[in-house]
Amino acid sequence: MADENVTEEKNTETTGQASTPAPESQASAKPAQPTPASMPKPHAPSPAAFAKKAAHPHASAPAPANDAYTEADVKAAEAFGRVDDNGTVFVKDREGEREVGQFPDVSKEEALALYARRFLDLKAKLNLLANRLKASNVKPREIDESLKSLAEETAEPAVVGDIAALKAQFESLKAEGAAKKAQLAEARKAAVAKAVEERTAIVVKAEELAASLGENTNWRSTADKFRALFDQWQEHQRTSGVRIDKTEADALWKRFSAARTKFNQGRRKWAQERDNERNAAKEAKEAIIAEANELKDSTAWGETSRKFNELMDRWKQAGRAGRNEDDALWAQFRAAADTFFNARQADRDQISSSEKENLAKKEELLAKAEALVPVADEAAAKKARQALAAIQEEWDQIGYVPRDDMRRIEGRLDAVDKQIKAVEDAAWKKTDPEADARKSSFEEQLNAQLAELNEKIAAESDPKKKAKLEAEKATKEQWLNAIK
Repeated sequence: MADENVTEEKNTETTGQASTPAPESQASAKPAQPTPASMPKPHAPSPAAFAKKAAHPHASAPAPANDAYTEADVKAAEAFGRVDDNGTVFVKDREGEREVGQFPDVSKEEALALYARRFLDLKAKLNLLANRLKASNVKPREIDESLKSLAEETAEPAVVGDIAALKAQFESLKAEGAAKKAQLAEARKAAVAKAVEERTAIVVKAEELAASLGENTNWRSTADKFRALFDQWQEHQRTSGVRIDKTEADALWKRFSAARTKFNQGRRKWAQERDNERNAAKEAKEAIIAEANELKDSTAWGETSRKFNELMDRWKQAGRAGRNEDDALWAQFRAAADTFFNARQADRDQISSSEKENLAKKEELLAKAEALVPVADEAAAKKARQALAAIQEEWDQIGYVPRDDMRRIEGRLDAVDKQIKAVEDAAWKKTDPEADARKSSFEEQLNAQLAELNEKIAAESDPKKKAKLEAEKATKEQWLNAIK
């Protein structure tokens, strides 16, 4: 929506008024004799009514009425005119007299007063323009139209009064009007510059938004910002009070429109890419759901659990397919996963119950095994070993127990086995010929070493060295006693 589509409101105020028509034609130098129809009647309209009737259609205020003038004002104006015996009215103009009209069948005083009031009416128009030029809302066109109208009315006015002063006032008003127009032009120039600056600020913000677009752009928020800037643009057009030059306004609008177009293109591209990503995510998740449905009835709990975990990882990496789509797809995947995991949990619950029953059975067997020890000799150990073997065979047939109890009961059973084995090992060592041979050889070595130490002790005179040899002798004697 550019400024070229916005028309500036025309000012309808103006102080210019149409010249007041003379009672008679003044085309010829010598006035024609009036006819009864053309002569004014005793109740002819007042000069003020004449002024109102002939006023410019865009006048900002009507000319003052006759009662606004004092008798002194009228008399002062009458001093510049005269009326002859025929009712012809003359005014002193420049170096001589000039005929301004004829008003027969009335007294000379009435005729002269009529034209004097017309002078005062015209002077009032000049005064009105003078006041209007002081107003802040006066328009150059209004000044031009008012001056043009008054120039016609003051050129050869059909009035009686100080014509020279009237024309001098008009010339002064022309100068004031020109100065006022220059002032208005400067003010308008400043207002236009301000409006351009404000409009440019809106454009710059739009361009900065367009330049900041990227992967992390919040498109909805940025769209709201562009919409707000467009609203500011329209509001500025409506309320700035000035009309920017069309060329400049078009250039600014072109920049603003280009920034907004760049945003719209970026958002469309983002939306297309988002739709493509969502479609790809939807297809990937549908494939995952299909695999989940194939796995949901599996009883290979460990392997299938691992596969469901892999499917979950793939689901997270697939991206989003849109909120509504994601909710529906997740419900399907969750249903397949729940089918499998609920079945696995039911199986675990069943296993847990069986394992608890197995634990009770093994604890009964454990009590029987622990009753086999201690054993006193090799014969008792042999008998206990046979009973333990039968218990262990039954133990293995029972099956699994809860994981938390497994180490405890297995350890207690192993303890029974070790006690029996200790007696078995001791009995075997006593009957092992190789062990006896190794013992005899070691005993001989110790006796030889002790004899050698006795000789060294007897020959040693150093107390410290002698004490060291005696300590070594005591150690070897302990070894000898241990193997006997």
